Amino acid sequence: MMMESIEYFLFSLINRVARSLSFRSAERWGSFLGSAVFMLTGFRKAITFENLTKAFPEKSTDEIKGIARGAYRSYGIALVESLWASNKSADELKSKVHVLNPEVMVNALARGKGVIFLSAHYGSWELLPTSVRLHFERPFFLLAQRQRNARIDAIVQAHRMRFGNSTTSMGVSSRHVLTALAEQKIVLILADQSGPKESVFIEFFGRPSATHRGVAAFSLKTHAPIVTGFLVRQKDGTYNITLEEVDRSGLNLSQEENIIELTRRHVAILEKWIRLHPDHWLWMHKRWKHTPYYEQHQVMEEQA
Repeated sequence: MMMESIEYFLFSLINRVARSLSFRSAERWGSFLGSAVFMLTGFRKAITFENLTKAFPEKSTDEIKGIARGAYRSYGIALVESLWASNKSADELKSKVHVLNPEVMVNALARGKGVIFLSAHYGSWELLPTSVRLHFERPFFLLAQRQRNARIDAIVQAHRMRFGNSTTSMGVSSRHVLTALAEQKIVLILADQSGPKESVFIEFFGRPSATHRGVAAFSLKTHAPIVTGFLVRQKDGTYNITLEEVDRSGLNLSQEENIIELTRRHVAILEKWIRLHPDHWLWMHKRWKHTPYYEQHQVMEEQA
């Protein structure tokens, strides 16, 4: 309880400071924070370097280190900017993100099935439910991980629920997602983290990776289109986002095969954008933690 109180005090202090900064100052302080964590601590560095080395075997040690440093800076920027955004006006937030091809989302919404908006822990991802949402006339429905500290979680959820957005917790969301799609909402899912061992295993940066099947399953069940988009930081600190609809054609296989194929398609788009801007992604996550289990299971099946 004491530790949670200390966490809440520190988070509240950082929150108040971040809200008082200018947008460019938030970027600078976030970059400084991320760089300091990278240089002065061992926080998830072993995981980061292992992930990067296996994802980019062709890159030198210095190149890997450069991407890792950039990823920590990007994480720091995302944290401070998410707090900075919590009390800003709709006009100011909307001006920080440029949707380069909004017609992709408009056309997808016009089909009347709702839209599954698929993104990742990439760039300043907490700006998605605020800045990007303001470019369209539908509220976002977010599938979001809850914070361990309940008081911090209440602040984070309040930030995400601005401008008519709503949220639900990961793991208990199926009925809520189906309802949101039936109401023609935009369901925002960050689907880049590891699924459980029972997930489908999709090749991601050359290795089988446990991937949640929910995105594909929801789309196949409701016929809702899947639109992807990832925030790419520009030199002036603002973000561009290019929307891309996932191809759903030719899915005339079994239900399980359709899920695997549609999941493979949206994972391929994510990998494409990470390769374009590798420092934007959250390499600190244990994305391939279930890969040894899968590989061992495959060997056992071959020997049986």
